[in-house]
Amino acid sequence: MTVLVLTRDRLDATADLVVAELTGRGFPVVRIDPGDFPESSGLAVRIGPGRDGWEGSWRGQHRDLNLNEVSAVYYRRPSPFRLHPGLSADDARWAGAEARAGLGGILASLPCAWINHPHRNAVADCAPVALATAARSGLTVPPSLITNDPDEARDFVASLPGGRAAYKPVGNSGPSMHEGRAHVLWTAPVTADRITPSVAVTAHLFQQWVDKAYEVRLTAVDHTVFAAEIHAGSDASRIDFRRDYDALTYAECEAPEPIRRGVRSLMAALAPRYVAMDFLVDVDGRWYAVDVNPGGQYGFVPHLRDPVTRALADALQGESR
Repeated sequence: MTVLVLTRDRLDATADLVVAELTGRGFPVVRIDPGDFPESSGLAVRIGPGRDGWEGSWRGQHRDLNLNEVSAVYYRRPSPFRLHPGLSADDARWAGAEARAGLGGILASLPCAWINHPHRNAVADCAPVALATAARSGLTVPPSLITNDPDEARDFVASLPGGRAAYKPVGNSGPSMHEGRAHVLWTAPVTADRITPSVAVTAHLFQQWVDKAYEVRLTAVDHTVFAAEIHAGSDASRIDFRRDYDALTYAECEAPEPIRRGVRSLMAALAPRYVAMDFLVDVDGRWYAVDVNPGGQYGFVPHLRDPVTRALADALQGESR
């Protein structure tokens, strides 16, 4: 029985916490980055008469993994497949698609516990689906608009209290590359006069600006909910706390029962076993659900680090017993 952790080789502090917890308990853990395939790792599996699933091994740089020994998978943040540099652009697209179908399909077919299965992540990570599910689950979502029509965007923003909206990406594709440099699209305040015809080139998400007293990072593992307040100490972090982690302070927090009930309802609908959510809490104590992230981090919040790590390890190990 082995817990398989799928994430990049380094720079994943969240996975480090869970691996250290499981290792400290003496439970077998194997950490592999699927991005090593096919250049630095190999796969050989078979199915046929007498087999009720794929059997075989995934051979890595440092060790081999018998896939039949995997009893739980912690899917965190794998790297993209690293393909042979000599491939043409067309061949690289084909090879990447085959790698996703091959290795990705084999892993997805493993009959074991997942936190979270990538197919579940794909649904929960889709903002339009997640926000609609949050609203149906009884959580309050700020008035929001997704559009590529500049006039609709201007009218919507102008109609909001204070005439200001939060602009944020619809998707979660990570940093984009421009002139060889990575750029992150942060949440930003926007007024109607700043909306240009360029909105027409793709979908954009606008949400009513909430004057927050503080934010809450809420995480849930199965039916257990953990929450902590995040207080911004700079202008940048008041707009998007990711802009200035050094300016943040944290406090213990107990989510109100209606929020806990709504989160459990959302998880039942989207079916992840772990989720991280961001809430804005205004000066009147109203909670607004603004982000749902099935692979979100929690370790940067001191009050969440230990209890969430233990809950994740319990869930992974418990399925393995």
